[in-house]
Amino acid sequence: MKSEGLSERRSCSLAGLNRATYQYNAKPKDDGHIRERLRELAARKLRYGAPLLTLLIRQELGAVNHKRIERIYGEEGLQLPRKRRKGPRYERKAPLTPATRPNERWSMDFMSDSLCDGRKFRLLTIVDDFTRESVEIEADTSISGERVTRILDHLSQWQGLPETFVMDNGPEFTGKAMLIWVQTRGIRLHHIEPGKPNQNAFIESFNGTFRNECLNAHWFLDIQDAKRETKNWKVEYNTERPHSSLGGMTPTAFRRAFEKRNEDAKIGRELSLTLA
Repeated sequence: MKSEGLSERRSCSLAGLNRATYQYNAKPKDDGHIRERLRELAARKLRYGAPLLTLLIRQELGAVNHKRIERIYGEEGLQLPRKRRKGPRYERKAPLTPATRPNERWSMDFMSDSLCDGRKFRLLTIVDDFTRESVEIEADTSISGERVTRILDHLSQWQGLPETFVMDNGPEFTGKAMLIWVQTRGIRLHHIEPGKPNQNAFIESFNGTFRNECLNAHWFLDIQDAKRETKNWKVEYNTERPHSSLGGMTPTAFRRAFEKRNEDAKIGRELSLTLA
């Protein structure tokens, strides 16, 4: 165009260049608001990775491409180092039948951690297999089989009890106190095979998240501090933390949505019978 005096149309034709491409002016996107909010969320949720932060960003700012968030996440250096655990891999012998409603099946397990002075303490974790809700997290220096039954009795007063418990073969779960307790209440115990933690996958997944986002993120001064922090995290997990297997919903929101669908279906059936 400059040297030969040809028109834009003729020059683009000779060069094999689309005129729209020649006329295009790049308009860089303004990522400032996303970048700032991502930094704020990452500072508050220290153990959240890019997928969970993406769900939170979308809840606040609407539809934002996950690749855009991941790019900003990397540019800001927000990635957390991951420690790869080495060990044997277990193959699932028989998949658990999926739970179909809340309070149908709970999974239980024990964990351990240390206070700032090196003293050990134990944690009993209980999860609803259907809603993924954290039913209970009990922390103390010692938790016996009888203590487990008292915790379950307390839960039964305000939440009820499931039909089945899934657990390992620890002495607290196979002792006399637990066996007598379930017999008097007609509850079934499902003990996984020794050395097969994958058969209790729901609680194993929860425990991994619990350790990563709570236990590893806090330095407990005493057992009361541990109780307080774990209870606070339980509320956050149930009501604030999006769950990937629940379509990005929180466990509490998922349970409420399920109960509402059931109630609406019940009203519809009653209305149909009335009209009939």
